[in-house]
Amino acid sequence: MTDAQPLDPPNPLTATARATIDECDTKLERYRAALDAGADPAVVTTWITETQAQRAQAEADLKATQTPTSHRLNQTEIAAMVHALGNITTALGDADPADKAAIYEQLGLRLTYDPETQTVRAEANLSAHRGVMGCVRGGT
Repeated sequence: MTDAQPLDPPNPLTATARATIDECDTKLERYRAALDAGADPAVVTTWITETQAQRAQAEADLKATQTPTSHRLNQTEIAAMVHALGNITTALGDADPADKAAIYEQLGLRLTYDPETQTVRAEANLSAHRGVMGCVRGGT
């Protein structure tokens, strides 16, 4: 389930911010080398200050592009969610028939009973989004 989660669409602002951070890091390395080679410390300090300000702005931009919805669940979080759901088989078995019908419809599930053979044929249409599923156990 962890691997099946969709990746967030690429954000051009994220790529720009990361490129700016990399560029600033490269400049700061060059400025250090210039200082080591004997460049005027006052001039280089001005460059460093400007570059650090650009880098700080790029870091802020990068942080702003990362939203809470971009969080992918890890295995522990998924296991906790599954555990919180409880035994869905028992919940559906005990549910009101009207509630079950609504859930099955939202899942795209069609059950067809054949009285002659006393069997149920189950078909699921997973290709279409069916809406939000409600809770069959009440307010949990």
